[in-house]
Amino acid sequence: MLIDRLPDKALADYGRLFCLQPELIRASNDFDIFKEKKGGRIRIPGFTVKRYSLKKGETLDSVASLLPFETETIKLLNARSRISNERCILLPCRATAPVLIGRTKYCSNILERDLEALTEVYPFVKTSVIGRSVLGKPIWELKIGNGHRKVHFNASFHANEWITSGILMELVNMYLLALCDNRTILGEEAISIFESTELSIVPMVNPDGVDLVLHGPPPGMWELATAINGGKTDFSGWKANIRGVDLNNQFPANWEIEKERKEPKSPAPRDFTGTSPLSEPEAIAMANLSVNSRFDMVVAFHTQGQEFYWGYGGKEPAVSSYIAEEFSRLSGYRAVHTIDSHAGFKDWFIQENGRPGFTIELGKGINPLPLSQFNKVYRDVLGIFLFALGKSF
Repeated sequence: MLIDRLPDKALADYGRLFCLQPELIRASNDFDIFKEKKGGRIRIPGFTVKRYSLKKGETLDSVASLLPFETETIKLLNARSRISNERCILLPCRATAPVLIGRTKYCSNILERDLEALTEVYPFVKTSVIGRSVLGKPIWELKIGNGHRKVHFNASFHANEWITSGILMELVNMYLLALCDNRTILGEEAISIFESTELSIVPMVNPDGVDLVLHGPPPGMWELATAINGGKTDFSGWKANIRGVDLNNQFPANWEIEKERKEPKSPAPRDFTGTSPLSEPEAIAMANLSVNSRFDMVVAFHTQGQEFYWGYGGKEPAVSSYIAEEFSRLSGYRAVHTIDSHAGFKDWFIQENGRPGFTIELGKGINPLPLSQFNKVYRDVLGIFLFALGKSF
């Protein structure tokens, strides 16, 4: 929501008027705007605007007196508008429900729509494109918070695990609501987490693959995709990127072992490691992001199994065991120290950084999991998300 800024108002004044933590307003605007002596417009997070037609006898002041805002707040919103013959004014509406719905067939177009909605209502959410897929689709990262501690979540490395993207985005929206409503998270004020932690989210690592599973091959790709798929036109079991490379077998953590023992040896709907580590643009984007961001912890959402993996080659730190116990307690998922697998994103992150990394297998059944499981899976992993977000290790 945009309002006029008055030179005599400080950041704290706007926080009081809108019952928001001033740091959220600061993070939603250019840093120097509150130092300028002239006016201008500022963004207020956590609000939308609606038009209201004044009834006979009503005035802006009389309507404002009935709302849970100071009259000055309504006047700031309407400072630039002139009440027309229809006598319309603008009223602020606090966001009290999610602005997105993750419980849907969550493709790349829906993700882009939701990113636009989130950044409109919560302008302190910063988005950037960290790379592009084989077909040139953006791979988006969201950043929330400005602390020194860096926590990363990602989803949809595998195409037919697209439900993880919708779940992760709904978890993000829940956090944003908590921030603007001054709530606590596991006993800690949400704003304290915002000030101490930078949350990084890549909600869809494999947009080409997700769209293939949900919508079929794009124009010009039908022949190649069906050939990789063994002539079948049902792509629901496809895990790989559009070139038939499994993106979670792409990282230089004993990649050679996986290459030798994995079948098939050529592009396929699943399990093909590629011809070399980091051969695919999606994997390169995730590797570059990790190297440049120096995350303190990473969590990758996959499906299925109601379990998670937290070790790799004995290179994980001792604190990973404690985090795994808490993740298991909060979710009911089984904690698995190690499995006979290599070349995954979590594996490589632990190997290179010696910091906690987790692969969470959401839900249980056959991929792709049905949307009927969405609510249960969301409840199961909510504690994992909040614990990773709010606890320092």
